Amino acid sequence: MIDVKEKETKNLKIAYVGGGSRGWAWGLMSDLASADDISGDVYLYDIDYQAAQYNEIIGNKYNDLEDAKSKWHYRASRTLQEALTGADFVVISILPGTFDEMASDIHTPEKYGIYQSVGDTTGPGGIVRALRTIPMFEVIGQAIRDYCPDAWVINYTNPMTVCVRTLYRVFPGIKAFGCCHEVFSTQTLLTHALKDILGIEGVERHDIKTNVLGVNHFTWITEATYENIDLFDVYRQFGEKYWETGFNGVVQNWANKCFMCNERVKLDLFRRYGWIAAAGDRHLAEFCEGKWYLKDPETVEKWGFGLTTATWRKSNLQSRLEKSRDLVSGKRTPEIKRTGEEGVNQIRALLGRHELVTNVNVPNVGQIPNLPLGAVVETNAVFRSDKVTPIHAGEIPKEIYPLIARIAGEQELIVEAGLNRDLDMAFMAFVNDPLVTVSVDDARALFKEMLENTKDYLTMYSL
Repeated sequence: MIDVKEKETKNLKIAYVGGGSRGWAWGLMSDLASADDISGDVYLYDIDYQAAQYNEIIGNKYNDLEDAKSKWHYRASRTLQEALTGADFVVISILPGTFDEMASDIHTPEKYGIYQSVGDTTGPGGIVRALRTIPMFEVIGQAIRDYCPDAWVINYTNPMTVCVRTLYRVFPGIKAFGCCHEVFSTQTLLTHALKDILGIEGVERHDIKTNVLGVNHFTWITEATYENIDLFDVYRQFGEKYWETGFNGVVQNWANKCFMCNERVKLDLFRRYGWIAAAGDRHLAEFCEGKWYLKDPETVEKWGFGLTTATWRKSNLQSRLEKSRDLVSGKRTPEIKRTGEEGVNQIRALLGRHELVTNVNVPNVGQIPNLPLGAVVETNAVFRSDKVTPIHAGEIPKEIYPLIARIAGEQELIVEAGLNRDLDMAFMAFVNDPLVTVSVDDARALFKEMLENTKDYLTMYSL
């Protein structure tokens, strides 16, 4: 247990696995600098040591900003052992492979008429990415067991469910949870519905109380209230108004169509099933039958969301690399701007600074009674001093149970396949995925091609 009195929350050690990140790491730096009641050291470990060194320089520059409320000392680590030893918290945010591998994940299936809007969680791309990721998380989980077994572990890496499940399979005593902001966006959408339908303004997403259940990126809301207002009727009216045109009030200017989302998929799922899907349309579409929303680019455009291409990701990486160089050289100055992520607030709650209720991904201990025990699910949980307690969310409604149970089973199967290095088992998950709408022979050919394209990161398997 973390000794709060001894540390006085001013001598914490955070290990960041993937600490060369040109995005998530900078966000964490900003959020940490915004917290006035905790401080300490952040050890940055990355297989790209130079990237970690750059982030050491960038992170330490936050201490010189006038609006920094706390001081954190950033250190690049050459080894995972150095970063983890004695850590109170571990943050994991890695890219399993490179964007060349992700290009194959996303675009190789297009030869077979299979389109993916993200390709990092489910579908052919998510499954092959999982096969690369599982061995990496085995190493990370074993290292946490050996060097900081009492640390709290916060995972941001996708595929989220597979990552967290692997950590618990490798080290059953781990204290790990996965964080995702998709539910936050849906809470924000509900504030827009309140304003649009009832004229109630000034509501923040935290004011919207929800019961959340499902699996990551395919999470659903079965209760939603604002004060004494049941939001389901409000959302129903909102859906009737915007189902055909879409609603883009959250972001009016979609200059980057790769991330476009007009909420039509979300509203359509509500019309179909009567429950509120609580992720972005790009993610939701990938869990549904392949011809519903992802039949072809024209269908995608009709539904008002975007296909996030590997070309865009590579271009964006170059922009972030340039920003990194500018921050290191002093050409640009870091800014403290809160991300809206809950990670630092979760850390503060686990240190006993406050109590927090938010959605997390953890093993099912009964919070969703009609999904398998041990499978990683997403529900709300209460964060208190050194404790995360999942909130009983109830059974998945019968209308959407077949959708979610199928995905939960697929994710359990792919974890088992990855841990056992069993590609035949992995193919069973692959061929049964809702997006794989081709013949078994074509599915096998696609699977083989995708593995071959990414073989440099699959050397532990017998290809």
